[in-house]
Amino acid sequence: MEFPHEPVLVEEVVRDLLIRPDGLYVDGTCGSGGHSLPVAEALSKEGRLICLDRDPEAVRRCRVRLSFLGERVAVHRANYADLGILLEERGSGGVDGILLDLGLSTYQLDQSGRGFSFQRSEPLDMRMDPESGVPAAHLVNTLPERELERILKKYGEERKARAIARAIVRARSDEEIMTASRLASLVRSVVPRAHWPGAKDPATRTFQALRIAVNRELENLGLFLDKVPEWIHRGGRLVILSYHSLEDRMVKQAFRAWEKGCTCPPDFPVCTCGKSPLFRPIRRDGLKPTEREIAENPRARSAVLRSAERI
Repeated sequence: MEFPHEPVLVEEVVRDLLIRPDGLYVDGTCGSGGHSLPVAEALSKEGRLICLDRDPEAVRRCRVRLSFLGERVAVHRANYADLGILLEERGSGGVDGILLDLGLSTYQLDQSGRGFSFQRSEPLDMRMDPESGVPAAHLVNTLPERELERILKKYGEERKARAIARAIVRARSDEEIMTASRLASLVRSVVPRAHWPGAKDPATRTFQALRIAVNRELENLGLFLDKVPEWIHRGGRLVILSYHSLEDRMVKQAFRAWEKGCTCPPDFPVCTCGKSPLFRPIRRDGLKPTEREIAENPRARSAVLRSAERI
């Protein structure tokens, strides 16, 4: 089996996790195991890595890739937002590090056949777990125009949201929009070439918005950020790779809130809330891939790595 996905910032991820050979670690979005492999290889026979993914094909690929590591690795089909349930079932009081890579895998974009890429004529599905939820085609063909506009604005930060939503509703009245390529062509026809966002295809934001809505990505990230301080031991690390401003903003705000601790109004003479800082940042600013890495792996260009240590 081939594993074409090129993981982003691998050395930096492993370094920031500060791996203890006998520790317990979690890759909450393992994909085909691109990050999981070097993390697991840094562990001793006493160490353990728990790998999670919602995509059943990703779980299968990760299991095959890491099978030589035996009991050192356990791969589960699960949502990272539900990690607490899994840890409770395992009887684990906490872990020494958690990694989230919030991007799509190369397999999902190029081989899954689920319409994640606007460059392919595939069914407009976009579900990371194809056995739950509703496909993107359902949203595109049934939602009212204003709701489509809201999704495109909120999750895609699309300036042409109203025009695109109107065009979708008009087009679906003649024939349902069932493929990624048809939706992409429709968006391109609405957005004048002069308004294309730099080198990006104008369909990029629409596809991002629909994928986020279909998979409830921001809701899951919010649930995870609310609970993750309970899951990491003191001295453990949290490492998150995000790929668009909405995710990165949520992660950055959470890190800053954890670093500050106290939530009292600034005019209070003394702290009355009693909250202490939960994490310290590994670095003040997010880390981006080098120009060399982007040249070798263009899909890394939008990645931002943020890391923090539980205190």
